[in-house]
Amino acid sequence: MTLITWVDESPRKRPALVAAFTGWNDAGDAASGALAWLASRWDTTEVATLDPEPFYDFADTRPRLHLEDDGSRSLIWPSNDLIAATVTGAETPDGAETELALLVGTEPQLKWRTFAQQIVDMAQRLDSPLVVTLGALLADVPHTRPTPIYGSSDNPEMAAQLGLTPSSYEGPTGIVGVLHNACANAGLHTASLWAAVPGYASEIPSPKASLALVRRLGTLLDISPDTSELEEMAEGYERHVSELAEQADETSDYIAELESAYDREAEENGEIEEMRSTDPTEFVDQIEQFLRDQRS
Repeated sequence: MTLITWVDESPRKRPALVAAFTGWNDAGDAASGALAWLASRWDTTEVATLDPEPFYDFADTRPRLHLEDDGSRSLIWPSNDLIAATVTGAETPDGAETELALLVGTEPQLKWRTFAQQIVDMAQRLDSPLVVTLGALLADVPHTRPTPIYGSSDNPEMAAQLGLTPSSYEGPTGIVGVLHNACANAGLHTASLWAAVPGYASEIPSPKASLALVRRLGTLLDISPDTSELEEMAEGYERHVSELAEQADETSDYIAELESAYDREAEENGEIEEMRSTDPTEFVDQIEQFLRDQRS
């Protein structure tokens, strides 16, 4: 059974499929924000959309009424839209045109296996060589330092080739984990990138974490998007969070402790770059705790 509506059935150039889902695996809106920002700067074409009816409890994830310019109203349902994005010019290594498939989605409440299979069907129809998911979690990290990024792949050979860490996580998972499992069962290569967002700023969208994800994704896919606009947004975010923290002594003291710990690690292990390869054991522990907290 297919629940996909194909809007544009033109032949595609085997694009990598990059997916991000709003919901609990999107701390600070960092993952969905990264993908939405990329989609906004490239030429895009709507390719397909997924019927939301089987996958959402609309009493929980409610549709929204939108007032049009002419005064009429329209309903906006939870969406999972697949778009094709064309990357060219200075953003590619040799200036050649590169195509990506971007899936900006909403984590479902129902029928996860069916949901994941629909995305697998999309990837197979596009003949995608790689499916990449973006995520973000809350962690004990300071907003004033580079954002840690953790990368993993279920394929050990691909993990070694891309400089990622093979995933060894066991425990409860979200739609990202279910999707990776479905892709693996279908023989599709997968990779996952997670950004760490400060837990004390959980309610504030983090363009800084989005920037870190965009940069790491660029390294992964061999593209170089101009991130100057996102960098300005990240600087504004850092200033805003700092101003809020100054109003609470306990928060300021806590941030100072996180900064000291970060700087000690940098001094002991060398310069910590935004796209560094983090200690997989430490970061997976944080992911496990994050998943347990979300389940609670």
